[in-house]
Amino acid sequence: MTRTALSLAISASILALGACSSGDTATEANTAQTGEAEKAAGDKTIAASLDQNSRFFQAAKVAGLDSTLAGPGPYTVLAPDDAAFEKLPAETADNLSKPDSRAQLTGLLTYHILPGTVLATDIGKAIDNGKGKAVLATMGGGTLTATKEGDKIVLTDGKGGKAIVTKADDQFSNGVVHHIDTVLTPSEEAPTAG
Repeated sequence: MTRTALSLAISASILALGACSSGDTATEANTAQTGEAEKAAGDKTIAASLDQNSRFFQAAKVAGLDSTLAGPGPYTVLAPDDAAFEKLPAETADNLSKPDSRAQLTGLLTYHILPGTVLATDIGKAIDNGKGKAVLATMGGGTLTATKEGDKIVLTDGKGGKAIVTKADDQFSNGVVHHIDTVLTPSEEAPTAG
């Protein structure tokens, strides 16, 4: 992703969160790690902290995103667990593992990354300020819709699929990871990164 595309993605994310949270300053805090977050996170990066044998991390390596997730960030990663990948149709999983599908895999994975550090409380506030939903811009150029079901945060993808945040706010030196139970799929119209 070029610097211009990255800047546009960050700007789009800020605008999307800003539209959902009029008068809320949480968006400004999400564009960089605060000193408090850095202290809580320590010096381990997202890439170093993810399970190196997980399907998400292995896919990130194939797509070349492992080095991005080891970089300065900050990023918010929505990491599907291995069971989430098992829910994918066999044809989709097979296609993503082919070398000529690297752009598609990259697009799928960057759909799981938000620019900046977005904690669960930030998403919750944006949902509340947005009268029950918040639109989150992804690094892949698509959007997710965040809502609440009870005390759980639910993310709806471009095709209407839903993922529940099962564990939130694993903080690292370059961002935060939220674990989810479903692989999110961008709409067909969403641009692919690459």
